[in-house]
Amino acid sequence: MSTLTLRPAPAPAGPRAVPATGAHARLDSRIRFGAGIALWAALLLVTGWWASGGGIRDLGGWESGLTSAGRLTGLLASVLLLVQVLLMARVPLLERAFGQDGLAALHRTVGFTSFTGMLAHVGLITWGYAAGELSAAPGELWDMTWTMPGMLPAAAGTACLVLVVATSVRAARARLRYESWHLLHLYAYLGVGLALPHQLWTGQEFTGSAARTVFWWGLWTAALLAVLVWRVALPLARSVRHRLVVTAVVPEGDGSVSVHLAGRRLAALGARAGQFLTWRFLSGTGWTRGHPYSLSAMPDGRSLRITVKDLGDGSAAVARLRPGTRVLVEGPFGRLTARARTAPDVLLIGAGVGITPLRALAEEFCAGPGRVTLVHRYAGTPLFARELTALAHAHGCELVPVPGRRRGDGSWLGHGVGPVDDLTALRTWVPDLARRDVYVCGPEAWTGLVLRTLTAAGVPADRVHVEHFGW
Repeated sequence: MSTLTLRPAPAPAGPRAVPATGAHARLDSRIRFGAGIALWAALLLVTGWWASGGGIRDLGGWESGLTSAGRLTGLLASVLLLVQVLLMARVPLLERAFGQDGLAALHRTVGFTSFTGMLAHVGLITWGYAAGELSAAPGELWDMTWTMPGMLPAAAGTACLVLVVATSVRAARARLRYESWHLLHLYAYLGVGLALPHQLWTGQEFTGSAARTVFWWGLWTAALLAVLVWRVALPLARSVRHRLVVTAVVPEGDGSVSVHLAGRRLAALGARAGQFLTWRFLSGTGWTRGHPYSLSAMPDGRSLRITVKDLGDGSAAVARLRPGTRVLVEGPFGRLTARARTAPDVLLIGAGVGITPLRALAEEFCAGPGRVTLVHRYAGTPLFARELTALAHAHGCELVPVPGRRRGDGSWLGHGVGPVDDLTALRTWVPDLARRDVYVCGPEAWTGLVLRTLTAAGVPADRVHVEHFGW
């Protein structure tokens, strides 16, 4: 295989206007900070109510201490459980500030913490009610489940949450199709809903004062409304309003196809280059399953384009879509957009079909102020080779093709690069790397290696914007 010559990027031909960047990024940073403060305030508030209700005093006895600790873990788990719902309810304020990757990471952390707290709540309360006798706890749990108000639906809700957590572990996700995992994950809503009667009927911390009642009902109402408005009503309204239909399906090579779509008043959809939407194609069996695909061209207000690679799941059916097929849409989502930009110059790094959102970003960034470099990593036939070359020629942005399979487990570059380490190669192509915003999209393991190189190059963390090509 031929070796890709490592040569520094050419100096810019002349001064270019500097884009006004950073305002939205600073606003989003403040929103993220405020959200963190709100979460900790809620956790401290319920802890304070527990303490004022004798929670600390009860820790002095063995049986009462177990029960008291169980109450506290239940309160904290309940807050985190509802925060989970809010994190994935597609709330626009949070979506713009964190992005889907950020929200998903928080969702996993909060979810596993909440689940652990819920198990601790069940175990400690049962142990305490069993007079501190561990051997009597199983029988006590059985009696509590069948005799205490709201416990039976709570047990069913716990079973739903166990199913969700078990299928969210990385090893389990690797064995499931995305569509199957997503369907199973919806049981989390059922689990949360089934927990409510138990909390209201047996939890004195939920109804012990007017302030507590307002807090808990307010949190429950916010979670419910968020799901109904942004996960149900808004997608339906957008689908009806914009009436998206497939206009063409174009093979792109290497098992990928581009789907062109048209609709009404698409500018009002608010989609931006770099974002993705969840698509449901009304083409027969399986239309209820949503598929998250990124836009592969900058939206122009009249049409949209996505590019999909056949990965062996529902994506295989995309190539068989016919013009005129109606489409339901949810979104747009993602923060891999110009909104996150803080510097005048930009570096885009994409691998495989992960180049799709970067192709749309290149169209936007190359046509505007600032210098743009696109590093395109591919093993077989490169996607959008002609389009990217045309963009480079038309607007003067730098295109760096990186062909060949990965040259080792510790490298994100291909065999087409000479015998230099990843950091040296990247610095040769982009000498001012540390002063740029960097957008990265590709498989999760590959992305991790890119991030390691960017860190070694001194790129500040707040200038690195990532979207993993996976779930």
